[in-house]
Amino acid sequence: MTTFTFVSAERGNHAVTTLCRVIGASVSGFYAWLRAIPTVQHRAEAEAELRGHIGRIFAAQRRVYGSPRIHAELRREGRRHSRRRVERLMREMGLSARQGRRPAPRTTNSRHDHPVAPNLLERNFVAERPDQVWLADISLYLFGAAGHSRSTRPG
Repeated sequence: MTTFTFVSAERGNHAVTTLCRVIGASVSGFYAWLRAIPTVQHRAEAEAELRGHIGRIFAAQRRVYGSPRIHAELRREGRRHSRRRVERLMREMGLSARQGRRPAPRTTNSRHDHPVAPNLLERNFVAERPDQVWLADISLYLFGAAGHSRSTRPG
């Protein structure tokens, strides 16, 4: 039993000021605690309602939406909550968005019926004079979070 719970239970038998003085608590602290009880209950009800909305949106979006998108969807519906609150409730509910996979780069498609250029070099890459053999290389260099190839990078 906490200090203020005891004062609340015994205030019918004794004065609040006397109880607080004996226990060593402040009277203003007791009344602040008493006023905060409905707020805590209201917050618990509001969070239970918000959990329902978060779960509904998460399921409707095939478990892909994370807290920023769910927060934006709630705002579109007219519900104003902080993104961090949505994030905390999602974490408590065990909801996490599925991560997409980056597709593997494909540089060659060998499964086609198009004519194929003849192999003139037959893997003999030695040139006896300039401009006799020309070669090319397809290198894929990924950079950044988006995984752009080097050729698309400006500058």
